Amino acid sequence: MHATRNMAQKYSPWIFFLHLLIIMCSSRIRARELVGSGTDINKFLEAKATSDEDHQTTHTEHKHGHSHMHMDPSVMVFFTLKDLKVGKTMPVCFPKRDPSTSPKLWPREEAEPLPFSLDQLPNLLKFFSLTPHSPQAKAMQDTLSECESKPIKGEVKFCATSLESMLDFTQTILGSKSGLNVFATSHLTKSSITFQNYTILENIMEIIAPKMVACHTMPYPYAVFYCHSQESENKIYRVSLAGENGDRLDAMAVCHMDTSQWGRGHVSFQVLKIQPGTSSVCHFFPADNLIFVPKLQSHDSATM
Repeated sequence: MHATRNMAQKYSPWIFFLHLLIIMCSSRIRARELVGSGTDINKFLEAKATSDEDHQTTHTEHKHGHSHMHMDPSVMVFFTLKDLKVGKTMPVCFPKRDPSTSPKLWPREEAEPLPFSLDQLPNLLKFFSLTPHSPQAKAMQDTLSECESKPIKGEVKFCATSLESMLDFTQTILGSKSGLNVFATSHLTKSSITFQNYTILENIMEIIAPKMVACHTMPYPYAVFYCHSQESENKIYRVSLAGENGDRLDAMAVCHMDTSQWGRGHVSFQVLKIQPGTSSVCHFFPADNLIFVPKLQSHDSATM
């Protein structure tokens, strides 16, 4: 009983942060740093939205050359730092999620007893009543393979199967004493369009932080986050975008300044037509992906 109470007290501030984040994304309120304390984990679980569709493409920036992909609109999330300027127009895909059909994030006590490994895939398919050759089975196989793949040099990675494990990993990387800020893309207008030309508006905001952890949703019967942090330099930006159909977004983007350790088959190099180590690679984040940074006492943002 005391252990359960202590765990709830430990995580309740961050559960509230994430719960607010999802509310803001679904209500299309401007993305911002989140502060607060205390909420019920079940409310967060009900609100958290991920989906099986489009996840293989929204996660392609981390496949390190393990596989090659056909060029299609859903991989159009990449750009270079020199493209990040007011007035620049570029085609971008922002997948839209349906919370009612999306896998939910499980609490630790439900997720941890279930195996999460590729060699257990046959048993997992039976557990979830999936046929071996179904698209869902292939998605599970891809996710488990990616989660078990070796990180690139200078990278620390972890696939979180619960809210608690995601926060444990994030606090280990960023430090538990500093507190956390979390950021995500916000859709400010309602639209079914996922791919179109977007123009960068004024007020490109750089989020200055010594470290970051990015968490990306993965296709799985329940919500799984691929979380990772890199030693190489990364820059975080909040970018106001206007779509050609009138859509408005406050989009989060990360620019990886050193790509020399990335595989030559990395999909970003195909999209941008560049070679490893020759340029920065930036990418926008879908609304259900998260960026964690330490909560700093000093001014931690700058307008470009």
